[in-house]
Amino acid sequence: MTTPMSSTRISSTRIRLDPRSRATVLIAGAACVLPLLLRLEPKLAIGTAVAGVAVAIGAWRRPLPAWLRVMLALGLAVAVFATMGVNFGRDTGCAILAAMLAVKPAETDSVRDGRSLLGFALFAPFATFLLDQVPLSLVLGLVAVVCALLAMQRLSDLESGELQDEVAWWKRLAGVGRMLALGLPIALAAFWLFPRLATPLWGVPDRAQARPGLADSMSPSDWEDMALDDTPAARVRFFGNTPSQSQMYFRGPVFSDYDGRTWSRARWAVAYPVAPVRSGRTRWDYELSMEPTDRRQLVALDVPLAAPANAFLGEDRALRVERPLDSVTRWRMRSGEVARFGDTTLAPFLRTRNLALPEGFNPRTVALARQWRQDAGTDDAAIVNRALDWIRRDFGYTLQITLAGRNAVDQFLFVDKRGYCEQFAGSFVVLMRAAGIPARVVGGYAGAEYNAVGEYWVVRRSDAHAWAEVWLADRGWTRIDPTAAVAPENVFDTLADRRADGGLMASLQPVWDVGDWALNGWNEFVLGFNAERQRALFRPFGLGDIDTELLLMLFSLIALTCLAATVWLLSRDARERDPLLRAWHRLGRRYAKLGLARAPHEPALDWARRVDRARTGGDAALRALGERFSRWRYGVRRGEAVEGLNALLRDLRAHRP
Repeated sequence: MTTPMSSTRISSTRIRLDPRSRATVLIAGAACVLPLLLRLEPKLAIGTAVAGVAVAIGAWRRPLPAWLRVMLALGLAVAVFATMGVNFGRDTGCAILAAMLAVKPAETDSVRDGRSLLGFALFAPFATFLLDQVPLSLVLGLVAVVCALLAMQRLSDLESGELQDEVAWWKRLAGVGRMLALGLPIALAAFWLFPRLATPLWGVPDRAQARPGLADSMSPSDWEDMALDDTPAARVRFFGNTPSQSQMYFRGPVFSDYDGRTWSRARWAVAYPVAPVRSGRTRWDYELSMEPTDRRQLVALDVPLAAPANAFLGEDRALRVERPLDSVTRWRMRSGEVARFGDTTLAPFLRTRNLALPEGFNPRTVALARQWRQDAGTDDAAIVNRALDWIRRDFGYTLQITLAGRNAVDQFLFVDKRGYCEQFAGSFVVLMRAAGIPARVVGGYAGAEYNAVGEYWVVRRSDAHAWAEVWLADRGWTRIDPTAAVAPENVFDTLADRRADGGLMASLQPVWDVGDWALNGWNEFVLGFNAERQRALFRPFGLGDIDTELLLMLFSLIALTCLAATVWLLSRDARERDPLLRAWHRLGRRYAKLGLARAPHEPALDWARRVDRARTGGDAALRALGERFSRWRYGVRRGEAVEGLNALLRDLRAHRP
């Protein structure tokens, strides 16, 4: 009987990693933790990376002492809690995972240790998707999985004693590619067919909460950060008519309440009947894709004619949704040019609320407005035009503002006379209210950039804007943008002025268009594939919506089919995976053509001796190969060089009867 191979091999806990294998394991571990580090706080990520490199260098020759490993783990844990606070949420858990992986190389010395490190490291790229689901995370995650599989392949060869350095890297990579290809159909079936939850198990991503959104209130300098943020807030694709850029006002929250400093959204607007709109001939049909934010405020081209599904309109025709827009969402909408916005007369309640001003604030503004009212009589439009002419003549636009005190509007209108949209809109509305004209502030976005590659418009957070609406008897609510009235020669400090690389950015615009088009595709086809779209997956084929039970049945059927195909593909090739056995069996088939085949029960050395006796003149070369094969295959090989296996393989392949 032959001795079982496993009984004579050295345990994986006793096989030390050679330098090349150790480097392979550490590189694969670093590739796994990299996408997670990119989603952590920068200081914490850099500290964790530096600690990991230091530990790997310190433990290169031998594992670090147990007490030092404990101290390192505790130190990194303290750093995590000091940076993120003492809580045990998802973000903290991901940071702790990265910290522990940085310490793991301190005890990585054997094949078993290497497998342990790789097994834990593979949790890191998957944990990254709990924090953010950007395309970069997917690409880095795939690279990490490939590196980990290549490292595991090398550890397997090292443990079996069949490590062959002459195997080309692309052959190993091709083997990993075959493994991934076998699992791809099941992964795609799980993505398309496995029933999805309406909301993620882990709740609102903190990264979404960190993104600026249109808030329910507006105070001086609140939007300064958004003005410098060029990331997309929404993307708009028009079907048919497309408005000009000057018409692209995207309506967000409407601020009717004012306390002397802060404008706030009126809570009562949701319960009050929606103001009617009589639209003109021009209408716009479009799809708006909103980027994630922590707000429930939806924007629409001014003015939306109706609320899309799962959204609702307030009295001021501002759109809101039931839950925060914490993922990419798509909305089909219709808007139009307004012939009249509101009833023929403004309800007393609405008139009172949109004329209200706090007592004791901005006396100079109030006095000026009353003087204008006396001069204009009942002509509200004359007062509006007089204010716009004043702005056009004496005011300038800048992002640099001074901190105002109690009478902020007086400071802006009579002293500074420079500011940006928040100050222009807020001060204009105060002036109108003091003159007896109902007015309110509207927040949203103004303008957009056309992406010629994707054929859609990009609304950026830096496009955040505030304008005014005044009530005029013949038109109802009318949009007035006092910021746009500033004369071009009085525009001093803008976002474009702060970009020293404006020319370079303009030359790279086609590159950014391609990148944004790719990101938009990712948002639509991956992140935007939610439970609702899954139910409608087969609607184009005339099958209507499918329920959860049918989805589960289809997924199970496809998964079982894929598993059966995988088993068949793996079993149809009867060749040995062991390169030594494969070479030995090929040698046996050569002798079988001479009628000297090895019997299935016959040991290798006995067969070689029988062939030596049967052949005229003997076959000493086969006997020598049989002895070497038996010694390598079934003997104890402690300390035997890999070159011995490589030489045996070459001789087996070269030998001919």
